[in-house]
Amino acid sequence: MNRLNRVSQVFPESRVVHPIEEESFRRLRARLDTSHFPPLTRAVVERVVHSAADLAYAEDLVMDETALEKAHAALHDGAPVVVDVEMVAAGITRRETVCRLKDAESGPGLTRSAHAIRLAYEQVGPGALWVIGCAPTALEELLTLDAGPALVIGLPVGFVGAAESKAALRESGLPAVSNVSEKGGSAVAAAALNALLYNPVPPSHPVHPTHPAPPVSKHPVSEASAPLKENP
Repeated sequence: MNRLNRVSQVFPESRVVHPIEEESFRRLRARLDTSHFPPLTRAVVERVVHSAADLAYAEDLVMDETALEKAHAALHDGAPVVVDVEMVAAGITRRETVCRLKDAESGPGLTRSAHAIRLAYEQVGPGALWVIGCAPTALEELLTLDAGPALVIGLPVGFVGAAESKAALRESGLPAVSNVSEKGGSAVAAAALNALLYNPVPPSHPVHPTHPAPPVSKHPVSEASAPLKENP
């Protein structure tokens, strides 16, 4: 693949927003004031809320604007995007992703999801954006690796291990998007990544793709252990 084709794969043409989506966001903003959030935090909150039609995510999500800015730059420089399941990949329509679940096998003390994370890290190495929206064991496995992620979007769902794995992510100090409750899922995880993907690169940060396309706040806005809330 020549450089021009590779760059076009990493940076697709401008996205056309459907009128239904425009109206949906208009209604969302009429019911939820997000104006106090910094730009990328606001983008993530709004798109997650939109994906789930759940306004409560505005109080449940945890993230840091500075970490998002660095992750946004890495994403638009072509950093690999790794997902835990194909359902997350299906929601990320404007970037190739890496998912190794089909190649993974379970074993004693190891789930297929956890093994898939090991395989993916062997493939992409450090500096990737990791999007986990299904299996808590995938997030738990990632936290055992010295993965050096650009960002971990950790939004697995479930009554067993989901909240605990997300708490462990926040305690790890890794750059992350997470939420406090048991809810989450593939749609909201993909939405969080899409928020960064759809957000334009500022003029002060020209695009220089330094990563190969993968194969077929300081300005905190929330405490690391607390959900997003408007500052008094």
